[in-house]
Amino acid sequence: MGVIQRVVKPRNSRSKRALEKREPKNIENTKQCLFFVGKKASEEMRRCLRDLYSLRKHHSLHLSRKHPDMAPCVDILPVERLGQKHDASLFCYVARTKKHQNNMVIGRMFNHHLLDLIEVDVSDFRSLAKFNNPKGAEGTKPCLTFAGPGWEDDAALRTLKSLLLDLFRGVEATAVRLQGFELALQFVAVDSKTVLMRGYSIHLKKSGLRTPRIELDLIGPCMTLHLQRSRLASDDLMKRACRQPKQVKANRVKNISKDVFGSRLGRIHMTSQDLGGLQTRKLKGLKKVEDRDGADGGSGGGGGGGGEEEQMELE
Repeated sequence: MGVIQRVVKPRNSRSKRALEKREPKNIENTKQCLFFVGKKASEEMRRCLRDLYSLRKHHSLHLSRKHPDMAPCVDILPVERLGQKHDASLFCYVARTKKHQNNMVIGRMFNHHLLDLIEVDVSDFRSLAKFNNPKGAEGTKPCLTFAGPGWEDDAALRTLKSLLLDLFRGVEATAVRLQGFELALQFVAVDSKTVLMRGYSIHLKKSGLRTPRIELDLIGPCMTLHLQRSRLASDDLMKRACRQPKQVKANRVKNISKDVFGSRLGRIHMTSQDLGGLQTRKLKGLKKVEDRDGADGGSGGGGGGGGEEEQMELE
């Protein structure tokens, strides 16, 4: 028996605007992310959560109080209710258990239900505060790089890569300025269970050429992620989550293609043409001359005179 979903009716204009903001849209809003702590968490993991929150401060919510009933890998229903309450589709959760002292879970939801999540164990953590190098401006979009063949071969690493891209994506940018690259996050897949994370500040130096010389300074956060449990989305659920409405899809233009250089090529279908009546350029030297033999009465002298006149006309 299906569960009947309660219909919420707005009581005033303010609640009506809030409900309209949460309604499905052709172009969705920027994804909101929740950062919260479980029943127990070490001070190191709390600092790690604050550093990740500082990298994505806009469109994020850091819940300072503890949530003892939260255990995403065991029971996802409380997390789904919390995400629906704050209209958030991403979450980052840290806790401490007997088996995993530095436990972190990154996940995302679709239609207020779990889509996928990855549980990692954090080690060798170094906070942003441990580096004296100057940091970038607040709200800077980081440049993410992924090294290692495992990101394309392993299913869990592919999901982790997609989660990290969604976590640090922020507002979608239509244009990029070169001076806007101030922060770089590098993720290196050592093997199918170990990922190294490093944070660098980007400095553009003069090189004497049009392309500047790039220098990187380690600013953190730095950590090693050990993959633990995971809940991957099925192919059918992922297909539904990635579906785009017809209004967003670009209309396909028929008989137009692009080559390897990006030039647009068009194909025109035409009926067969009669080239006999084709209008061509008229030249004075090829002008048609009337025959004057009939006007001279067919006499020999007249014929000779007509030939001279025709020769002069061609000249």
